[in-house]
Amino acid sequence: MESLLAASLIFVFAVLASLHLYWAVGGRRAFFAAIPEVDGALAFVPSRFATLTIATVLAACAAVVAASAGFLAVPVPGTVVRSLAAGLSVVLVMRAIGDFSLFGMFKKVDGTYFAEMDSRVYSPLCLVLAVGAVVATLPPQA
Repeated sequence: MESLLAASLIFVFAVLASLHLYWAVGGRRAFFAAIPEVDGALAFVPSRFATLTIATVLAACAAVVAASAGFLAVPVPGTVVRSLAAGLSVVLVMRAIGDFSLFGMFKKVDGTYFAEMDSRVYSPLCLVLAVGAVVATLPPQA
């Protein structure tokens, strides 16, 4: 069961990394659905470098889950990899909670397409990924 969960998490992180890579190289499909708005204007416009950095971080998340689930051999102790996975889970929970303004479960801005997507998809997905990362990377039980 943990293997299927880990494979699913790896797939989701890989898809998200690919989407950010697509945006970093100039793709615009669904780009604006991923950026908060304030008073009808984008709150910020991420640079290509920032978007590429996020793509790289998401790919690293996939690698951490793969390594902690035993799919990927890495030259560090399993406890270190599982600690990274736990840290990943904390960051994902923090993203789901949000900044209490533009994104997350406790955002103040609503009524925009991003806010709707954040409430229905992005924040819940972060929570699912956070829980999944912990469960999928638990040491095997005897």
